[in-house]
Amino acid sequence: MTVKYITSLLIIILFFSFDLFGQSNTEVFLMPLGVNKGTLSVGEAVNISNNPGYDNQPSFYNDNVVVFASTRSTQTDIAGYAINSKEKSWISDTPGASEYSPLKVPGKKQISAIRLEKDGLQRLYSYPFEKGKPKELLPDLKVGYHVWYSKDMIICTVLVEDRMDLVVADLKTNNHYTVYKNVGRSLHKIPNSQLVSFISREGDSYTVKSLNPVSGASQKITELPDGVQDYCWLLNGTLLLGKSNQLLGFRHGESTEWEVLHNFKNPDIGKISRVAVNSLSTQLALVAEASPAVPVQMQHEAYNAGDIEAFLEQYDENVKVYDYPDKFLYEGKETMKKRYSLTFRINPDLQCELKKRIVLGNKVIDEETVTANGMLFHTVTIYEIINGKITRVTFMQ
Repeated sequence: MTVKYITSLLIIILFFSFDLFGQSNTEVFLMPLGVNKGTLSVGEAVNISNNPGYDNQPSFYNDNVVVFASTRSTQTDIAGYAINSKEKSWISDTPGASEYSPLKVPGKKQISAIRLEKDGLQRLYSYPFEKGKPKELLPDLKVGYHVWYSKDMIICTVLVEDRMDLVVADLKTNNHYTVYKNVGRSLHKIPNSQLVSFISREGDSYTVKSLNPVSGASQKITELPDGVQDYCWLLNGTLLLGKSNQLLGFRHGESTEWEVLHNFKNPDIGKISRVAVNSLSTQLALVAEASPAVPVQMQHEAYNAGDIEAFLEQYDENVKVYDYPDKFLYEGKETMKKRYSLTFRINPDLQCELKKRIVLGNKVIDEETVTANGMLFHTVTIYEIINGKITRVTFMQ
């Protein structure tokens, strides 16, 4: 916070250069889902990852547990979220490696996931949901994504040169064969059928196709909207995907084009990149870029509570602080801690009231009034957020 005065936010917009790029900080959101004929109802979204950095690739272990890849410390592990108890737990913890794309193993209390070693080795493993040792499933294949067709058959994308090919792998015979070249990342069993769906990459377009893994027969279903590489199936045969902050649907065999089914008004849900539903299509998990306003709001609340640790938690270790436009003041959380610890201590009535907030790309602009020692000040502060942490603060003169 600062005690600088400014009368209008227009000055900031006119003279400050904004980088309008997306955030790499993603979160997993869970919400109730209702499907009635052609109508989709979406309940309140809950952030179940609530973790700075990469949280992605959710799937349903069962109708009560969501599993997803989540970054902690220097690696990415598989986390589980129990819907009934609202508790998050860790399923994998492999020193020197990270796990991605978790799925339920049919008929077993296990998940399968892609393990990426630090030396670049990438293989598909199974992991006991509770206790036990992981097991390598496809030793000779560099698997990108996968889906279980049966307890003995896996349909997967395999990295070959600069592309991914679609491969059918039989765990009983240890045989595998390629059925399609140059495919995308989204693989699913099609409800009420013996087919799976995959994405064919044809030039600049992404086409959803069906595959019979036994016969190898394939048919076109529909093309995905521009910029979308992920989708899922609802139980009634509707394809569902996220684009920007919307959910779009396509009814296989009935629709001629994608239609908007839901608009998210929750500011915490930015660009949607992945979607997944449970077996009954009553719960939806989606991945969205976390709004850069989240860490700014959390530090705002900690500031008003005088909680120095919670306040500093929202900042990058090497945060840089400036006076507008680029006068350097100081760097690092340790220096920030000394300054704000003193501020909290000598101002028992310290409070900040948010007047207006603007979010542009990864920048957040707050106009506030600050009360300190019985005096009222106006302030405008620009925050820059990268990977869920505030990396730069600029106080306006």
